[in-house]
Amino acid sequence: MADAQYILPNDIGVSSLDCREAFRLLSPTERLYAHHLSRAAWYGGLAVLLQTSPEAPYIYALLSRLFRAQDPDQLRQHALAEGLTEEEYQAFLVYAAGIYSNMGNYKSFGDTKFVPNLPKEKLERVILGSKAAQQNPAEVRSLWQTCGELMFSLEPRLRHLGLGKEGITTYFSGDCTMEDAKLAQDFLDSQNLSAYNTRLFKDVDQDGKPRYEVRLASVLGTESALHSEMTSRLKSYEFRGNHFQVTRGDYAPILQKVVEHLEKAKAYAANSRQEQMLAQYIESFTQGSIEAHKRGSRFWIQDKGPIVESYIGFIESYRDPFGSRGEFEGFVAMVNKAMSAKFECLVASAEQLLKELPWPPAFEKDKFLSPDFTSLDVLTFSGSGIPAGINIPNYDDLRQTEGFKNVSLGNVLAVAYATQREKLTFLEEDDKDLYIRWKGPSFDVQVGLHELLGHGSGKLFVQDEKGAFNFDQETVINPETGEQIQSWYRSGETWDSKFSTIASSYEECRAESVGLYLCLNPQVLEIFGFEGADAEDVIYVNWLNMVRAGLLALEFYTPEVSSWRQAHMQARFVILRVLLEAGEGLVTVTPTTGTDGRPDARVHLDRNKIRSVGKPALERFLRRLQVLKSTGDVAGGRALYEGYAEVTDAPPECFLTLRDTVLLRKESRKLIVQPNTRLEGSEVQLLEYEASAAGLIQSFSERFPEDGPELEEILTQLATADARFWKCPSEAPSGQA
Repeated sequence: MADAQYILPNDIGVSSLDCREAFRLLSPTERLYAHHLSRAAWYGGLAVLLQTSPEAPYIYALLSRLFRAQDPDQLRQHALAEGLTEEEYQAFLVYAAGIYSNMGNYKSFGDTKFVPNLPKEKLERVILGSKAAQQNPAEVRSLWQTCGELMFSLEPRLRHLGLGKEGITTYFSGDCTMEDAKLAQDFLDSQNLSAYNTRLFKDVDQDGKPRYEVRLASVLGTESALHSEMTSRLKSYEFRGNHFQVTRGDYAPILQKVVEHLEKAKAYAANSRQEQMLAQYIESFTQGSIEAHKRGSRFWIQDKGPIVESYIGFIESYRDPFGSRGEFEGFVAMVNKAMSAKFECLVASAEQLLKELPWPPAFEKDKFLSPDFTSLDVLTFSGSGIPAGINIPNYDDLRQTEGFKNVSLGNVLAVAYATQREKLTFLEEDDKDLYIRWKGPSFDVQVGLHELLGHGSGKLFVQDEKGAFNFDQETVINPETGEQIQSWYRSGETWDSKFSTIASSYEECRAESVGLYLCLNPQVLEIFGFEGADAEDVIYVNWLNMVRAGLLALEFYTPEVSSWRQAHMQARFVILRVLLEAGEGLVTVTPTTGTDGRPDARVHLDRNKIRSVGKPALERFLRRLQVLKSTGDVAGGRALYEGYAEVTDAPPECFLTLRDTVLLRKESRKLIVQPNTRLEGSEVQLLEYEASAAGLIQSFSERFPEDGPELEEILTQLATADARFWKCPSEAPSGQA
């Protein structure tokens, strides 16, 4: 059997999203709007399979064929007859549910591969003897032959997502290196093209020189006669002696279905802003234009307080090894009015609270653009995973000048982060009951501060294409050096493009630190209804949760290549290091032996020193983070952040040894079962499923009732068309750009 870190355990937690009441309160028109947006999101989410690994689309197609022909109960009878034990069949169901939940065979949280926890020969017997194989023997056998070996393979390079020798990725062809990624980013910056909706493919010409294809995601292909703002970009370029070709049409048949349902949703939009928003999204996905998506995002920002909230596109760059390309996601949700009222009060206090952050006013945005901040009950969230909160759009130019929106996903928080006492690791016994009592409320506070005042704060110093600066070069002083500003962002440069591989984690760390820092403010806690002893408990558990999370983060560090696989967890480890460095017994991490005789550990936070020791340490760290970000000081930012993110076995903590303890005691992230919507006549029905691996599988089996086989054919055709780029995925590229 495989190492435990590469399997999903049979007893993995599975929860169902509850949005029944919020959906019931929608009007018939609002339900139709939500339905078509959900369909667009689910179709688009299939692109994530093509963004994850070469084999993921084939695995998805194979599983979908199996469970369309036989539901989990029917297939169980066949599996047991083929000699599987109940435990082995459950392991297969958990694996299949994991594929659907992560939209691929790599965990969305940690980017680690997971494999079936049963013998390959037994799974082969189940698949080749299934009803699906009886109906289409050649097709099922072909799918198994294409993906069976890779499904189980744990060759070193295939264990994690990454670039070059560090892992596998389909954002880049298999022979690309980090040097290729840097060169491509410089090329994109020179042409003022965004990487968000691109992939990079590298070939070698007859003379042995590399040729690069930058492929944009779009319905239309490069040869389309329809003229648009993108047409003139689709051509060959010479850049630093290298040949680049900009093309489009990536994921075309999938995006065609996205566009069809966005068009249908327009008919049920609540106002002209939503109509214009959808029109621009349609333009973006049709033409491959990020500028059109930005225009749609402007209308989205302006659409304040909608009953049905949504966002869709190539959004988060966490899983691109270089940190610039966006994974497709789409969400549809309904407003939770009670919690949203608290967030509105937080927004009303935001300008005052921003003044308390530990950097000079010149490093804050010239004007706080008051955003929408709502608590939502999710109906649909497509992509590789569901977050607890979101601050979007991610476009720097829009965030600096037009604003953003914050959402807290209330029904996700209610199920994904619930904790059982017996499964609580690394806490002292005296802390456990307090932790369980206040973790949920403290997390509401942290998410609110993290999204609104963490991601929503701070200014980037920019020189535009005309040479004008958005700050006074004469009077603005760097508080860390006492000198005038020496660096900034040039036209075309963004936070992601400059800070690349550390950008996501660095920004998550800044936002988490803002949450910890501002939760000490009594005004904030009063907004959420906490005063006196309760307020102190919320603060303590919020800080304690961050300290514990920093220890748990070690699961997502890979010592073999000295790299982190998850931005949020790396950020929390960095904060743990900052608080440990503060000294005076504020935080300690002590190795122990558990009651089972195996290695264990305990984290301790001295609640009496949070304000006197913790706050000043966090203040110094936060100021440095912001100053380096504002000035675009990549060298300084890397030195600071990578210094704290380094994992060694140096005493007293001995983090590499503690990592073994964390892996020994780790609990797998829960799987989330989402409902479907179905149009019956002119009415939209909500279909819910049980909280189990079988229920999650059933939800996907019923997700595409009209065109499931067609979608599987599309996915395998798209994967096969590019398969040559990953012919030997286990071999790391050795060539340089």
